[in-house]
Amino acid sequence: MKHVRHFTPSLFLSLVHVCLVQANYAPYFFDNGAGSTNGNMALLSLSEDTPVGTYVYTLNGTDPEGDPVTYGLTYEAGSRRYFSVDRNLGNVTLIEELDREKEDEIEVIVSISDGLSTVSEKVRILVTDANDESPEFMNTPYIVQVPENIHANKFTIDRHSGVLRIKTGVTLDYEKSRTHFVVVVAKDGGGKLRGDNKVFSATTTVTVNVEDVQDTPPMFIGTPYYGYVYEDTLAGSEVLTVVALDGDRGKPNSIHYSLVNGSEGSFEISNTTGAISVIKSPNQLKKEVYELKVQASEVSPEGDVSAYAFAMVTIRVVDLNNHPPTFYGENGPQNRFELTMYEHPPEGEILRGLKITVNDSDQGANAKFNLRLVGPGGIFRVVPQTVLNEAQVTIIVENSAAIDYEKFKVLTFKLLAIEVNTPERFSSTADVVIRLLDTNDNVPKFSSDYYIARIPENSPGGSNVVAVTATDPDSGLWGEVKYSIYGTGADLFLIHPSTEDTDGKYSLAEVFITVLDVNDHSPEFNENIQEKTMIIGSPVKIEAIDQDAEEPNNIVDYSIMQADPANVFDIDQSTGEIKLKSYIRSLDIIHNITKNKDCIWSVVVQAKDRGSPSFSTTAVLKIDITEETLHKGPMAAFLMQTKDNPMKALGVLAGVMGIMVLITIMISTAMFWRNKRSNKIMPVRRIIKKRQTQPSRTVRMEWLKFKRPSNAAEKFVVEDDAQSLQNENSNNNVQVAPVPPAAPVPPPPPALAPSGDASGWRVPTVSGSLTPKFINKQLKKRGHSSAHNALVSELKMRFEKRNAAIGEPHI
Repeated sequence: MKHVRHFTPSLFLSLVHVCLVQANYAPYFFDNGAGSTNGNMALLSLSEDTPVGTYVYTLNGTDPEGDPVTYGLTYEAGSRRYFSVDRNLGNVTLIEELDREKEDEIEVIVSISDGLSTVSEKVRILVTDANDESPEFMNTPYIVQVPENIHANKFTIDRHSGVLRIKTGVTLDYEKSRTHFVVVVAKDGGGKLRGDNKVFSATTTVTVNVEDVQDTPPMFIGTPYYGYVYEDTLAGSEVLTVVALDGDRGKPNSIHYSLVNGSEGSFEISNTTGAISVIKSPNQLKKEVYELKVQASEVSPEGDVSAYAFAMVTIRVVDLNNHPPTFYGENGPQNRFELTMYEHPPEGEILRGLKITVNDSDQGANAKFNLRLVGPGGIFRVVPQTVLNEAQVTIIVENSAAIDYEKFKVLTFKLLAIEVNTPERFSSTADVVIRLLDTNDNVPKFSSDYYIARIPENSPGGSNVVAVTATDPDSGLWGEVKYSIYGTGADLFLIHPSTEDTDGKYSLAEVFITVLDVNDHSPEFNENIQEKTMIIGSPVKIEAIDQDAEEPNNIVDYSIMQADPANVFDIDQSTGEIKLKSYIRSLDIIHNITKNKDCIWSVVVQAKDRGSPSFSTTAVLKIDITEETLHKGPMAAFLMQTKDNPMKALGVLAGVMGIMVLITIMISTAMFWRNKRSNKIMPVRRIIKKRQTQPSRTVRMEWLKFKRPSNAAEKFVVEDDAQSLQNENSNNNVQVAPVPPAAPVPPPPPALAPSGDASGWRVPTVSGSLTPKFINKQLKKRGHSSAHNALVSELKMRFEKRNAAIGEPHI
């Protein structure tokens, strides 16, 4: 590792800007001393008569890494530019004429750069006088006048003798000005001596050289001083050099350097050069910053200390960023940490089974780094998130629901430590593996909330109706499921159980079973079908009832199978109404058709359903045709007489109604006049007869009510034994569900129908076979929709339709 080198500053005050970059050290000028033609231009003197364009100096320096350097010259604002420099070669050329009387010192800022770091110094260049003429006075004697504004009141001259003296109270300072130039003007007596008015004068410049004496203490150049010691610096290495000069420039004394305090035995200084070195290895240095007090003493040729000065030097022990963050377990460095725990721990719980420490051996900003978890987000969080040097790592549960054994049996994260404000951005990772243990946290779930099944009504016992499926994602015995059924009609069905969730969790599903109607009934005629009396002009009606539940099995069609003669009667296929042919309007016509004078016919009628296969029933109906009922009473006789002239009948009826209206008017008029003569209006007496309340006829439809439980737990109680389950995380994460109500005991399976009686369940296949006259059956549910409301609505509609057919009241 290279170190920052420090150079001896110039004679005059210099400004040094050092840019410290990791693995790059600033370039520096060579200090070759006064009289040298290359270096940093310190102590350079130029005669004022130096021609413009003259090459006067070469800037020279180097870079510790050997990188090429460039040079520059700059001036303070408002200053004249006297020199230019070749950036690559460092050659300095005079580009402006020098005039010592106008400017005897020129301040220039020289710089050297390696492309990354730039070092600048302010140097002063002395302009010397070109002494090429001797002063000469003429026209003696002289009368000398010294204007006080010419030489700044430092000197005075005797007007008569011409003796030049230092003005009283004024001291000359060699360090400020080594030479003073005094202009002396001599004038003659003029007309007073010669008898005329002419005055002659002469001017000369007196050069006063100031001789240096030991009256100025030494001064440090380039303050303040800063140095750096790196962790790979070897003991005995030079850290920096301080420079002090004797304030008396004419005859400077030598400078002796010493450390006054602040070293604490870790640093030493060269008495002659001012170089400060570290004498201990960096890991033995106890402080990060050392403040050294350095003394520079003037030593005369005789060895006496005549004057001294002090300067403070700040040395900082710099840490190199050469250590990445490192994770440690209980037994040392470790990059994998494992933990076994139950699923769904409480949010905010610390994973105490993980013992993780992280450390960065660097110092200061190099030891600052961030921590974060890389993996499934929002499940855990890590604290602290920012670390300086070392910290205990804590991982906390943030989302308990996401820690699910059924989703992830193993959770894997990367624990990342990355430096914050270093160029290298060193980082380290460690694997965090969390193995989850299962708990009984899931209820069995059916594949559907509703199941729809359809089964023929004559299905034998043991027939498969529907297969329901439920799954429990828990493992082991917790994931095994047992089935049971209950509810209206449950005693007619049997479900095969399997093993159950041993912790007693459960779920419910509803099964709607539609019993399909089978055409297993023949239409049956009413018992009063044997004889019917038909009045000419009015039909007679026969009726047969089919006990099947649904259309078309219970729709009956009527027909006349046999009649003698065959052209007397017609029958309505749907209603069963039998009437005479339209041309038969009297018994006389009937007598002309048949010789049977009693007018009694035997008609074979058939009632047939529309099922498949279809069943039918036949019956013999005796019909007695008569018109005797039409001749009873005068009104009937009148209607019979006018049946062929309806307008005549309407006229008679209108006359009768007019007579009734006239009688009503007469009665009302008589009552009005009677009340008027009595001059009193009698109250109308109204008799309100209480209506007898008929007992309401309601039909109990409880078996039609489908109520889905709002809370499945209302139907079951499962005893749950809480178990104390411990894990590596030292917590009990098993969540015990609240105890639900007890489940009903499943009904015993229905007995299977014996094989010998199986014929009672089958659909008859012989046309005309009769079944019992009436079988009280429940209405069948109908429809393919899985929606509960649709099923109830359809059942209600069909039940009302059936009640309307049999004369029962509606719901």
